[in-house]
Amino acid sequence: PLAAAYWGPPGTFSHVAAIQVFGHGSDLQPRDSIEDVFRQVEQGHADYGVVPVENAIAGVVPATLDMFPLTNVKICSELYVDVHHHLVSAADSLNAIERVFAGPQPATQCRRWLAEHLPRAEVVEVVPTAKAAQQALGDPKGAAIANRLAAETVGIPILAEHIQDNPHNKTRFLVVGFNEPAKTGRDKTSLMFNLRNRPGELYRALGVLVDEGINLMMIESRPAQRATFEYMFFIDCVGHRMDENMIRAVWSLKNLALKTTVLGSYPSAEQDS
Repeated sequence: PLAAAYWGPPGTFSHVAAIQVFGHGSDLQPRDSIEDVFRQVEQGHADYGVVPVENAIAGVVPATLDMFPLTNVKICSELYVDVHHHLVSAADSLNAIERVFAGPQPATQCRRWLAEHLPRAEVVEVVPTAKAAQQALGDPKGAAIANRLAAETVGIPILAEHIQDNPHNKTRFLVVGFNEPAKTGRDKTSLMFNLRNRPGELYRALGVLVDEGINLMMIESRPAQRATFEYMFFIDCVGHRMDENMIRAVWSLKNLALKTTVLGSYPSAEQDS
């Protein structure tokens, strides 16, 4: 069967996303970190990897962006997963809870609920969500923020449902690999580039997209890992890398930037979200 690696253990939102894309019949392989997912794909141990890249509230997932300069894998597709957080615990009531195990993103996404219902509880950082649920299972005064799959996988009761502050919260996931999907007419292209450290370089780089009428959907910067205080820029834009205006834009960007990499063109999932 097709093999897909995801950020485990079983029960994470990455696991939910992997099931959504590949179904239960595939060989879904939990890995210990986002880096491990990329390595599994690059080394040929998995056909695809499923990794989170940004959340509607908490923003980008730096560990995912940081792996693109270090590997040759491409983006094959994207999907959005609705984020529903629950408080899981073996305790009988909220009054018994002194600790809440949660990753930084779930804790941020449930901050108002925690402040209102568990103001004195200590938030202990544990990632990912499924590991937080496992930790809570062994702590009579502990709880965790987790999804329903994690609660079912670990075997821990749900004490409070839907504790996320925003009911419309979503996380965007990328499917990475080496296959290039066919052009659909409603595609998205992701690019990575770094620039010389001089005035106006980013302005000129983005001007390339303006000149070609290309809509920019996301821009993020991350520290370049090979040089101090230099930055890699990541952008998502509307269109396919084989569109004439995108070909011209990438050519212009390559002439302007120190290095430009097309991370992939793939069907946009925006309309399906």
